[in-house]
Amino acid sequence: MEVKINKEIRNYTESMFFGLSLRQFIFSLLAIGVAVGLYFLLRPHFGTETLSWMCILGAAPFAAMGFVKYNGMTAEQFVCAWFKSEFMTPKKLMFLPDNLYYETLKPAIQDHERAALGMKPKRNPKPPKKSKKRKEVDHD
Repeated sequence: MEVKINKEIRNYTESMFFGLSLRQFIFSLLAIGVAVGLYFLLRPHFGTETLSWMCILGAAPFAAMGFVKYNGMTAEQFVCAWFKSEFMTPKKLMFLPDNLYYETLKPAIQDHERAALGMKPKRNPKPPKKSKKRKEVDHD
């Protein structure tokens, strides 16, 4: 027997205050605090209508953060991911391969190219360095 359960059950959040989840309620209080702070800070400088729009625009991002989900991330997780991708990781990713085989044979390739053009092959004035081998000592 198969029991069907709706997929929306995963998205269930318990209402804590005024029909809002705890997260939504905290961000709503933060938005109210920002709006009140902007009101008292800017009241001597602007008129009532301009001031009301500034309070709305200042509080809107904080209010939205409590309700927004993007790709399964909450707003603060999204802001953190955006910050990492924009500022902490390099924009231009470059792959610079090292061809060890070509670098080793580069003098010989150049000699062959010079010979094909009828020029004298150019030799390295310095021979490659030989590694110093340690003398083997018998410890009997």
